Amino acid sequence: AFLAAFVCSLKVSPLIEKISDHKDFKKLLRTRNNILVLYSKSAAAAESSLRLLSSVAQEVKGRGTISWIDCGDTESRKLCKKMKVDPNSKEKGVELLHYKDGAFHTEYNRAVTLKSMVAFLKDPEGAPLWEEDPEAKDVVHVDSEKELRRLLKKDDKPLLMMFYAPWCGVCKRMMPSYQQAATELKGKYVLAGMNVYSAEFERIKEEYNVRGYPTICYFEKGKFLFHFENYGATAADIAEWLKNPQAPQPQAPETPWAEEENAVYHLTDEDFDKFIRDHSSVLVMFHAPWCGHCKKMKPEYEKAAEFLHVANDSPGVLAAVDVTVNKALAERYHISGFPTLKYFKDGEEKYTLPHLRTQKKIIDWLLNPEAPPPPEPAWEEKQTSVIHLVGEDFRESLKKKKHTLVMFYAPWCPHCKNAIPHFTTAAEVFKEDRKIAYAAVDCAKEQNHDLCKQEGVDGYPTFNYYNYGKFVEKYTGERGESGFTIFMRTLRERDHERVGKKKDEL
Repeated sequence: AFLAAFVCSLKVSPLIEKISDHKDFKKLLRTRNNILVLYSKSAAAAESSLRLLSSVAQEVKGRGTISWIDCGDTESRKLCKKMKVDPNSKEKGVELLHYKDGAFHTEYNRAVTLKSMVAFLKDPEGAPLWEEDPEAKDVVHVDSEKELRRLLKKDDKPLLMMFYAPWCGVCKRMMPSYQQAATELKGKYVLAGMNVYSAEFERIKEEYNVRGYPTICYFEKGKFLFHFENYGATAADIAEWLKNPQAPQPQAPETPWAEEENAVYHLTDEDFDKFIRDHSSVLVMFHAPWCGHCKKMKPEYEKAAEFLHVANDSPGVLAAVDVTVNKALAERYHISGFPTLKYFKDGEEKYTLPHLRTQKKIIDWLLNPEAPPPPEPAWEEKQTSVIHLVGEDFRESLKKKKHTLVMFYAPWCPHCKNAIPHFTTAAEVFKEDRKIAYAAVDCAKEQNHDLCKQEGVDGYPTFNYYNYGKFVEKYTGERGESGFTIFMRTLRERDHERVGKKKDEL
């Protein structure tokens, strides 16, 4: 009766579902797919959280569920124990955990505000709001068209507005410089940000010609003047530009490689087959104009082509195909990465050659064309103590281990390649400990895309630590063997200390 009166006095929303029985909780997990659960050590400890969550529940009605489990009452205590949750260990005596599609998803560790919690429940796998970053405190964060109009009307200072999407990689890379500039220029200029990705902002996007992200607009006295387009800008670049803001200068279009003077034969869908038949030894570079690796290799390829062009007894010719124009060839030869080099002998495709990148290597190979060395086996194909996980078995595998350090990576990433041997050696050190695992997820694989997004991976490598499948923290320590080993050894030492204390108490 006291508890009922206490809860009523809090004005808890009827939308918050109070649970104390394990069967009821299992039913909730079975029938709802997006649940945020507040675990509290007592009803009193839950007071301020319940007030906020009542407002959140109203905002996400129909899209998410809020539940409360008071681990302080006798019946609920059993449920908390079964769920391995102990809010007593938390500073404020409360813990917020999210469940998705019938299983634990993640600990809620974002800002405890109405806006952040609503954004999380509307998209539990989405990135945190920009304003949750303490470094972005001097950026003016705009949420609605009404707020934007009010800001433009009331502020006389020159204003820079970044229209962005939360998933946009270019936006994320630019945000640190933008927020640093906002702090350094505070009082003289206003730097603002607005997430306009959702459909409700179509009118804004049309008005300010937002065709991609980020789009940065410059205003004076509330009037839009022109766009700022240096997305690689530093804070100093932004400050310098604001001293004398000018419209972007039109860029001269880049001359297609095929139109430049060089000794490379540029082939098309129409003339490719005839050329290959007419020349007995041809090396073909399939490329794309925007590809950085292609641009880097281009001068070497041209020098090799020139050398072969003037040689008395040339071992072959060099050709190139722009796959953005000649799509039939790209499809026929399954070109998925750039540059791709293929060797044709007597009209037939013979080898794909990933290792030829310099003039010397190209010429040396053509003088003695032979099969390239077999590619090194992928990390997951090697015998190691690292567990390689994919989307569907990720959570179930982690639940079996008390401590798991997971490396989210992409095979092409240089920082990942550097870390892999150290991570693998650390896994070997603990291979006999059944409570510990070192695991890896290849985020370049299509079946892992959703998982990597869900686990907050926005760069490679990302290291996350999990306790029985529950995300605890990002690992930001040293990426050498000793860093990975010390991290896990510290966790195990704490376990042994706790066991020792329990024995002493007995």
